[in-house]
Amino acid sequence: MSQLKSDEFPAYYATYIDTVLGDVMHVLNEQITSFPAFLEAIPAGKSEYAYAEGKWTIKEIVGHLIDTERIMAYRALRFARNDTKALPGFEQEDYVLNARFKERNLASLAEEFVLLRKSNMALFNSFNDIELNRKGLASDRLISVRAFLYIVAGHLNHHKNIIKERYLETVL
Repeated sequence: MSQLKSDEFPAYYATYIDTVLGDVMHVLNEQITSFPAFLEAIPAGKSEYAYAEGKWTIKEIVGHLIDTERIMAYRALRFARNDTKALPGFEQEDYVLNARFKERNLASLAEEFVLLRKSNMALFNSFNDIELNRKGLASDRLISVRAFLYIVAGHLNHHKNIIKERYLETVL
């Protein structure tokens, strides 16, 4: 799959998209094993850690990644199927606040991630070039189906880097 053009996504997604190097489908597939392995290496007890007041714990970040991937995959499905209705945004803080991720263990979140990503890969692999190039309005911005694949992969990369830099800087 070729690189995205700047008219396929809102500029604020560039932070995520720019982290995706090479073929996005390869990156998405590779994350199925590399991200759970990364989570498994996090020391016991560290998953409850937040580096500052008001910041999410590692478990909450993982839950946020799962919720966001579900939403982006749903948006991709709608636009791939040529559903032209504009899709509203979502408030990520409310999702995390109401999800009870702190009550779960990191292993169960990692397992949920793997199941979700495998399911989404089946969906993403089903899209043909016409479907991948379709666009729609999400959060009042025009975006292509292809862009959602890059956003899913890049969003995970972005938060994995944050976990490394701000949560595990002295551990991993």
